[in-house]
Amino acid sequence: MQDQNNNNNNNNNANDNEMEDIKQMGIPQIPNQPKKDIQCITIIGEIEGHFIGNPQKKATKYEHIIPMLYSVEENPDIKGVLVILNTVGGDVEAGLAMAELLNSVSKKIVTLVLGGSHSIGVPLATAGDYSFIAPTATMIVHPIRTNGLVIGVNETFEYFKKMQERIVEFITRTSKIERDELVKLMHAKDELVSDVGSVLIGKEAVDCGIIDEVGGLKEALAKLKELIAEDDKSKENK
Repeated sequence: MQDQNNNNNNNNNANDNEMEDIKQMGIPQIPNQPKKDIQCITIIGEIEGHFIGNPQKKATKYEHIIPMLYSVEENPDIKGVLVILNTVGGDVEAGLAMAELLNSVSKKIVTLVLGGSHSIGVPLATAGDYSFIAPTATMIVHPIRTNGLVIGVNETFEYFKKMQERIVEFITRTSKIERDELVKLMHAKDELVSDVGSVLIGKEAVDCGIIDEVGGLKEALAKLKELIAEDDKSKENK
């Protein structure tokens, strides 16, 4: 009798799993996925922080990315992360928090800019061990700005100044660009119609030192596998 109950329970669980597969994927059986040693993370649309963004816009929520990176750090099977970016920027605090967390992960990280990585997307693109940009992708570098009411007092100015310094420090720490060159690009007045800053397309981002190399998915994956192999070899030699 006990064996019959166990069989019934197993059959019910199998049926429930099959129904879930059909609902989620449209097929009755999902093949077992092999273990992977590379995790892909996408940062797309607007970086959403402490306030909910426009529901009509695509957004990347930092409260989703942070636990994902924690899981990557804790998973011994994952040896590297490929971060694909196509973002217009967004919440400065959230974007910088994500960039700092990416930079502190012990696994090898390669970033790939597709389409664009603007504003606070710039430090996100430089946060890994190596960075790529597609030939037609763009990066917009400009000083921080805000929407809504701004109190015009010295304390407000100092706050923005310190925030800007945090971003400059992070980019110069995680890329090859010189501080003076970055500040010059941020305050250029002849490239953006209604703002100060610079638009860098593909190779221009490499030439100034923000990005390491022009390339696409094939090159980014090859570089990440190379970094993982070097890391494995160094661990063996210890």
